[in-house]
Amino acid sequence: MTDPNQTFVYPQPRQANQVDDYHGTRVADPYRWLEDPDSDETKTWVEAENKLTFGLLEQIPARDRLKQRLTELWNYEKYGIPFKQGDRYFYFKNDGLQNQSVLYTLKSLDDEPVVLLDPNTLSEDGTVALSGLSVSEDGQSLAYGLSTSGSDWQEWKVRTVETGKDLDDRVQWVKFSGASWTHDGKGFFYSRYDEPKEKSKHEDVNYFQKLYYHRLGTPQSDDTLIYERPDQKDWGFGGGVSEDGRFLIISVWLGTDPRNLVFYKDLSVPNAPIVELINTFEASYSFIDNEGDRFWFSTDLEAPRSRVIAIDTKQPDRAHWQEVIPQAAETLEGVGILNNQFVVSYLKDAHSQVKLFDLNGTPVRDVEFPGLGSVGGFGGKRHDTETFYSFTSFTTPATIYRYDLVNNKSYVFRQPNVDFNPDDYETKQVFYASKDGTQIPMFIVHKRGLVLDGTSPTYLYGYGGFGISLTPSFSVSSLVWLEMGGIFAQPSLRGGGEYGEDWHQAGTKLKKQNVFDDFIGAAEWLIDHKYTSAKKLAIAGGSNGGLLVGACMTQRPDLFGAALPAVGVMDMLRFHKFTIGWAWISEYGTPENADEFKVLYGYSPLHNLKPGTAYPATLITTADHDDRVVPAHSFKFAAALQAAHKGDAPVMIRIETKAGHGAGKPTAKIIEESADKWAFLVKVLAIAES
Repeated sequence: MTDPNQTFVYPQPRQANQVDDYHGTRVADPYRWLEDPDSDETKTWVEAENKLTFGLLEQIPARDRLKQRLTELWNYEKYGIPFKQGDRYFYFKNDGLQNQSVLYTLKSLDDEPVVLLDPNTLSEDGTVALSGLSVSEDGQSLAYGLSTSGSDWQEWKVRTVETGKDLDDRVQWVKFSGASWTHDGKGFFYSRYDEPKEKSKHEDVNYFQKLYYHRLGTPQSDDTLIYERPDQKDWGFGGGVSEDGRFLIISVWLGTDPRNLVFYKDLSVPNAPIVELINTFEASYSFIDNEGDRFWFSTDLEAPRSRVIAIDTKQPDRAHWQEVIPQAAETLEGVGILNNQFVVSYLKDAHSQVKLFDLNGTPVRDVEFPGLGSVGGFGGKRHDTETFYSFTSFTTPATIYRYDLVNNKSYVFRQPNVDFNPDDYETKQVFYASKDGTQIPMFIVHKRGLVLDGTSPTYLYGYGGFGISLTPSFSVSSLVWLEMGGIFAQPSLRGGGEYGEDWHQAGTKLKKQNVFDDFIGAAEWLIDHKYTSAKKLAIAGGSNGGLLVGACMTQRPDLFGAALPAVGVMDMLRFHKFTIGWAWISEYGTPENADEFKVLYGYSPLHNLKPGTAYPATLITTADHDDRVVPAHSFKFAAALQAAHKGDAPVMIRIETKAGHGAGKPTAKIIEESADKWAFLVKVLAIAES
């Protein structure tokens, strides 16, 4: 529904004569040169594309009003979940429009909180973000990681909690790692890569991660190498100290494959060897806690929805493993031990449940929540009798509760005040049949009393990958869409973790098309049930969800009025050649395998654009510092889409500067991008302004 008299003159980037041979299939890649984000030619193209995109956005009258409303709604106090170390509490808080949340500390919950770390002071534009933190056992030292402009690269520093002053310690070239302190507070374990080349550090592949120990007061060059595997370039290592301080538990990961290995080192014995407790990649194992030599794990071994087992390290053979909490009908999401009880988080049809069990696995009780939503938190130590959790839903901003485990009572600790009435909206969950008959759940949110006449603008959002579950969550951006009379729909696609590992695997590698079928099925159901029509339907997703949008808009361009792929994986033949892309082979497969190449080539968004096709109005979004899904994916897709597209609907790309894959993005940039996204949809879906 764009102005038929408005035509767009797209940039005409050079088409190079680049052809690759995959198992006898010759594939052209004319925009290969756009893979270099620093070349003058790429920079000129980026500038021209942004000029075109912002030229369109600036002409949309609703844009300023949307930005103003987003800013008004965003301006409320947001609290993180408190946690305790030593004799101190710590929590994050954002006053409303601060670019980054601030870390506070206090001795008692009634005390006046003291600012411990304010990332907003680290850069003028909010593009330096706190990307990791670890407090020592005594609560006296804070190790914290910083990332710049959204990059995955981190630099870790150490701050004394009492004084708020930084030590001289600097730990660099950390990626995909936290920090875990030894109980004496003298240092911490972390994982890093070798120092990359400065010019190409945002594109080069990341191999050979190593696990180190950093002792406070010493240079990083003196750090102790704890573990490396020169024979396994793909392996990564996460080192965590057990709650009793005795063991270093090493989780060995292989890309994004959920299966992992578990090694350990007895820190109470000088020069103790590293013991390979689980040395086969056959299931996922997550360490919960230990009682002496008895280790508890949650695992999906022989239990795709996961269970809890115990392993005695003195008798580590599988014949001696014990099941403590069996697999349930619901999907086990996480386990901790508090008040000497297992606190187990489950997903039931993509919403949260929490159940308590004694240490023998006997059920104790369920924790009651105010409705269907998502719950986070329940952290703490084994003997703690209190903990904190957050509850949120599509129309409930995250409320923080303090939970008394002895008396089974929840108390509101912090409740945000947002300028809207949640009773004006309703949320329902429906189930629909995908192409192969599989039942897929979908949440639908809209104004109460909506008339189903097929005219409502609808925003269909999905992900469907890497075992990640999409659960109900509050979003100011989505609230503005609902205020405009829009419908928000979120299906639980295969490839996610909503129903465990079988559900995840049903949307991977050779079965990836199931995910796209599930999403297309959601669109068709919404149209068939008169929620919307094709011309009023927008699809959106980010990262793997950007791939989802790209695949669906190329497979069914007739089904959607608009498409908003964000930081998407669009080139399925070269994704593994950049940064951490190789790690996704366990999810997508590899073009080097002939059977997997055939499937990848069959849905790769970049390779399935057909010249002369009228595609839906499209706003691709990416960022120049994205070193997770490098911007080349979106650059090449945008250039090819504009060349293939025949129609009046605008197909644009919005390229954010000094930003990355999304983590740590400053509030100001989030608001601007949300305003642009909704303004674009107001225009292309012809949404009447109220």
